[in-house]
Amino acid sequence: MQHLLTNLLLIISFTVSAQTKSIQQSSPLENAKPESVGMSSERLARIDAMCQEAIEDNEVPGMVALVARKGKIVYHKAFGTADALGRELGKDAIFRIASQTKAITATAVMMLWEEGLFRLDDPISKYIPEFKNPQLLKSFRYEDTTYTTEPANKEITIRHLLTHTSGLGYGMIDGDERFKMIYQKAGVIDLFTTENISIEQSVKRLAKLPLHHHPGEDYTYSEGLDVLGYFVEIMSGQPFDEFLREHLFDPLGMNDTWFYLPNEKAGRLVAVQQSNNGRWEDLPTTFYDPDYPIKGEKRFFSGGAGLSSTAKDYATFLQMYLNGGELNGVRILSRTTVQSMMGNQIKDFWEGSGRHYGLAFGVLDQEGQDQGGQGSVGTFDWGGYFNTQYFADPQEELIGILMKQTRNQSSDDTGWKFRILVNQAVDD
Repeated sequence: MQHLLTNLLLIISFTVSAQTKSIQQSSPLENAKPESVGMSSERLARIDAMCQEAIEDNEVPGMVALVARKGKIVYHKAFGTADALGRELGKDAIFRIASQTKAITATAVMMLWEEGLFRLDDPISKYIPEFKNPQLLKSFRYEDTTYTTEPANKEITIRHLLTHTSGLGYGMIDGDERFKMIYQKAGVIDLFTTENISIEQSVKRLAKLPLHHHPGEDYTYSEGLDVLGYFVEIMSGQPFDEFLREHLFDPLGMNDTWFYLPNEKAGRLVAVQQSNNGRWEDLPTTFYDPDYPIKGEKRFFSGGAGLSSTAKDYATFLQMYLNGGELNGVRILSRTTVQSMMGNQIKDFWEGSGRHYGLAFGVLDQEGQDQGGQGSVGTFDWGGYFNTQYFADPQEELIGILMKQTRNQSSDDTGWKFRILVNQAVDD
């Protein structure tokens, strides 16, 4: 017991300084005229026309668009409505960012890694013993969902979890029906929940389930970042939500980013909507309750999909990365760590796609740049289950964020159009 207490105190002594003061002193994001940072106001106005046309054509009910360059917000507008009752959408609207949570969780992992607490190629079973001796799915009976397994040829590492190469799956949104059935039967939580369950409980259930493939030998989008949310709790000695609040959100001023919204912010949450015979309606409860950020037991801190945020808060997070890990005199990550995180971590699994995957983001390569409309080499990006998108271009010091909240829409071209329109507005 004394040994465990000593270890816990040691961990706490490390994590109280997970973020530090920096000799760099970049400014927090603030508004500026586009021309002051080499952007054209006239060309940015093309975004207005695109957004308005998309709403008129019923592609989406509403959206918030933000563009920043060289640390200055040069475009930040809201269009359309926030729910089926026609509530006007505001620039400070809060959106479920779903898989955009993954980059935030990866950042927390790397903050702890910088303290020398673990290696990225450590087996996760060293810290979560339930993952010891992983098994591959060998055979499956659809009649009763029973299955057989065979041993994997290696342990799952922290790096595998960060890069979706662990072999874990994603339950109800998995591309393999067998894994949907296995995960559901085991009670593994996908995305988020209003139920009375913790991330620890779900992760330990997940640890007992078979893998898609041998760790490190393929790319399968997975709940690996949920596992790492629980891992952050173990390594920091703090609940995951508290760690993020204390060491990332508060230092960066991300005051509107939460797993579960405080009561005073709940009214700014945008409803998830779907189109029904040409009319937008609020999404009903399916395998998840879309109102999870404002009701339920509020115990499940999903590292892969659980956060809600605003366009400005997420732009602040991305600006920290464009600054090499620092914002407003706060050092979150070293520039050298950011450099490693943007490197190709998945071998040739995405060969020919114009992108590779790092430790938190998809990253554009030369082929991707040459295809046009996506940004410069090194542009990093991702999106979320409820139709949110973002990108950040280090060469152009450019950020684009487009926030929407829809499911089951028949068509929506706003994502790729927005990216082109942001890049074409560069005028220097």
